[in-house]
Amino acid sequence: MDYRDASRPVPERVQDLLGRMTTEEKIGQLIQPMGWKAYAKEADGTVQVTEAFKQDVADGGVGSLYGALRADPWTEVTLETGLSPRQGAEAMNEIQRYAIEHSRLGIPLLFGEECSHGHMAIGATVFPVPLLVGSTWNPALYRQMCEAIALETRSQGGAVTYSPVLDVVRDPRWGRTEECFAEDPYLIGELAVAAVEGLQGERLDSPHTIAATLKHFAAYGSSEGGRNAAPVHMGMRELHEIDLLPFKKAVEAGACSVMTAYNEIDGVPCTSSTYLLNDVLREQWGFEGVVITDFGAIQMLVHGHNTAENGEQAAAQALRAGVDMEMSGYMFRKHLKQALEQGFMAEHDLDQAVSRVLELKFRLGLFEQPFVDPAFAERVIGCEAHKELARQVAREGIVLLKNENGTLPLAKKGYTLAVIGPNANHVYNQLGDYTSPQPKGQVVTVLEGIRANLASLGEDAAEVLYVPGCRIKGESREGFAQALGAAEQADAIVMVMGGSSARDFGEGTIDLRTGASVVTDDPWNDMECGEGIDRSSLSLTGVQLELVQEVHKLGKPVIVVYINGRPIAEPWIDEHAHAILEAWYPGQGGGNAVADILFGDANPSGRLSVSVPKHVGQLPVVYHARRTRGKRYLEMELAPQYPFGFGLSYTTFDYANIRVTPEVIGPDEEAELHVDVTNSGTVAGMEVVQLYVTDVTASVTRPELALGGFTKIELEPGQTRTVTLKVGFEQLSLVDSQLRRIVEPGEFRLKAGRHSQDGIECTLRVRNKEGEA
Repeated sequence: MDYRDASRPVPERVQDLLGRMTTEEKIGQLIQPMGWKAYAKEADGTVQVTEAFKQDVADGGVGSLYGALRADPWTEVTLETGLSPRQGAEAMNEIQRYAIEHSRLGIPLLFGEECSHGHMAIGATVFPVPLLVGSTWNPALYRQMCEAIALETRSQGGAVTYSPVLDVVRDPRWGRTEECFAEDPYLIGELAVAAVEGLQGERLDSPHTIAATLKHFAAYGSSEGGRNAAPVHMGMRELHEIDLLPFKKAVEAGACSVMTAYNEIDGVPCTSSTYLLNDVLREQWGFEGVVITDFGAIQMLVHGHNTAENGEQAAAQALRAGVDMEMSGYMFRKHLKQALEQGFMAEHDLDQAVSRVLELKFRLGLFEQPFVDPAFAERVIGCEAHKELARQVAREGIVLLKNENGTLPLAKKGYTLAVIGPNANHVYNQLGDYTSPQPKGQVVTVLEGIRANLASLGEDAAEVLYVPGCRIKGESREGFAQALGAAEQADAIVMVMGGSSARDFGEGTIDLRTGASVVTDDPWNDMECGEGIDRSSLSLTGVQLELVQEVHKLGKPVIVVYINGRPIAEPWIDEHAHAILEAWYPGQGGGNAVADILFGDANPSGRLSVSVPKHVGQLPVVYHARRTRGKRYLEMELAPQYPFGFGLSYTTFDYANIRVTPEVIGPDEEAELHVDVTNSGTVAGMEVVQLYVTDVTASVTRPELALGGFTKIELEPGQTRTVTLKVGFEQLSLVDSQLRRIVEPGEFRLKAGRHSQDGIECTLRVRNKEGEA
């Protein structure tokens, strides 16, 4: 029997190959160094494998490469030094070919790529960030987005993505809020399943699919003070009921990989937690895939967590706990063999990890199909269908927060429109973190989207004036006069404000009076969100609020469009703006999508997946709070400014005739909730029908409300549809004091409505196993 025989079962091929490997070759499979350092681009555009990579292969091999096609300021890969879609595929082939031909056993490389909202490679489609995806409340649409991402990534040779992010947002001051879907585990879980299905498809050895990696395991979004990688203070019951739930659902959907979190939970680092990585993930849930660390996480066991005295102990702690591969590869490469020789771990521990990595490679078909077709990559990456899909996702995730007296939609003719603000015409500010350099013309800004929308009307179109006015950060008011001048000439003003997760892409700065690019030796960076950029406030930075206030004094309609990566708490704007759109980071088609909403070509259907507080002092303000949380602060009540699930439309929806059948069920049975939803307005629109469950009495304290189901429907004016949502184990169960997920007998209130603070109710009873209700 030979491991190269594709007709043999994968477990047999793994054991045959493992038996042929030396210790050094085994350790090599667990190492994932930085992939962009494996090649060099020559002046003629060709790619050469670097001497450093050749040495890594000679020293025992490399199992995987991280971010071989990643391009951003961190990697220092630019549009000039980086690779086009075709060149990227050719480079991956060249690197793969060298690894196979110059290693003793010809084991192919596993290319791991960042794909949170699109493959982080030059030319790839930039979709909206996950926070906007969560606001679509449309798992089927997100599945299509993931299919497109998988296709673009695999076409260049990427075989695994480090997404989706399944962290539950507890404190939106955290800079990585934009990478998350929601504050609710049920909604995250539904999107997690869609991600796994969309990325992995029906089989992994397809040229259209990649392996999904669930991250960050676990409770990474619940850190102290919203600070990245800070300690997590949480009991085991809450951990299982809230933070682990989306991971469990994604594992059950077949996810092939899991990434550990940087943080500790009650003093135990996740990267060395046997309880999480073995007891829960593998033994309780039956996970059989690969566990990979986050970048540099094992080193934190020595310097940070300080649970290991040296590198040998740290490497052994992680491996024995259940880690199979180290992103960056530094600690495993340097210390794993010595850890084995010093008795910190056994050969069996090493073999177990290597077996999992090899099994994934076999399942991906890398031994049979290690190379890709550059012409195919050139054809599908950034194609028109994917651009339109990115625009559609953005349209469905933009949330209308306020629309006083029907300010929106705007007319397209017969008036002057001023577009003002630092995010009106800034490419990178609307893309979010984990974004590659963008070729000119690839991204449509809000200003460009507005102008393009009106272009077909010719001379009859509304006149558009533009002034940036200010920056995201900083105290400069030099653009105020020009902004106010444009606003004075206008009949309505769109102010595009918010935040930025844009790293320094070398764009320089802009003239705040005209919007023209300015060449400077000291480029301005407006980044106030993204990984490692946590805040103590949720207010607008710089002088943005002051600019809005000055424009508002003119007495004209002011429409605020937020482009940002976390909720913004600005009570003055909530009170005084005539309309507010929350667009998050809407991706490369975001400008067109915002214009579609502003002018009524699309009816807003986004609904908040995170609660927006009135003030940062209210945090945490998540909707699924306990009944014992208290009633108010001295200065204000506990209710958020905008509740979870909230979002307006250009039409109205009425709910009636709610009922549940049957009204009494057993603990292992299901009921159906029915509710009639009517479009009572004058235009067609989409509504997100939301089901919330209240467990009236339980053996442990329960959330006041818990999302139990939802569906997005489209209704014509006057149309009524009966919506049916199931109510069973998933909706009614709790995690008890023994960490068992069970359904207890008793009364449950079921509410269907437009958001978490709205709806009509009915009652369901669950009888005990003896039949008593």
